[in-house]
Amino acid sequence: MNIIRKLRTQHNVSQKELAEICHVHQTAVSQWENDRTVPDRESLTVLSAYFGVSVDTLLGIDKTRSNLVPVLGRVRAGLPVEAVEEVLDYEEISPLMAAGGDYFGLRVTGDSMTPRICEGDTVIVRRQSDVDSGDIAVVLIGGTDATVKKVIKNGTNIMLVPLNSSYEPLVFSPDEIKDIPVNILGKVMELRRKF
Repeated sequence: MNIIRKLRTQHNVSQKELAEICHVHQTAVSQWENDRTVPDRESLTVLSAYFGVSVDTLLGIDKTRSNLVPVLGRVRAGLPVEAVEEVLDYEEISPLMAAGGDYFGLRVTGDSMTPRICEGDTVIVRRQSDVDSGDIAVVLIGGTDATVKKVIKNGTNIMLVPLNSSYEPLVFSPDEIKDIPVNILGKVMELRRKF
């Protein structure tokens, strides 16, 4: 049973009443309870105080389970996985996979990787600063938001290749890699798609 629904029914509160408490529309509460969306930071704070439980409890996070990885809406320098407002969801990975590295999820935006990876998909990424030529990776360009692309190494140059032929590859020289900078954040290991 969904944690928010369970707490709401235990406290004998209607969806409408809970929506008023959180200053959101009743539809938002319904979406939270049907696991369609996750409450924003402000709503999580209100819910946590109202129900007397931690934000982790509301999100269904068991701190003893190391195989839950945060799904981020964006990734910037430093991978701010601790910031609640950046975490959209959590995905479970296998214990074997979790034992093999440090992982995060990224919600894909844009269509540069279609048809293989579509907007709204979640990629599960193993953090690593380098990948083999031909791997799909999350790459940070200029210290701002990250992009998902196929990495092709051509001599000392790096080419970031979209799978959608409507987009041109991005080619970076060693000087550009250093000056812009261009940093590989991790290798895409799995794709999660919800319908």
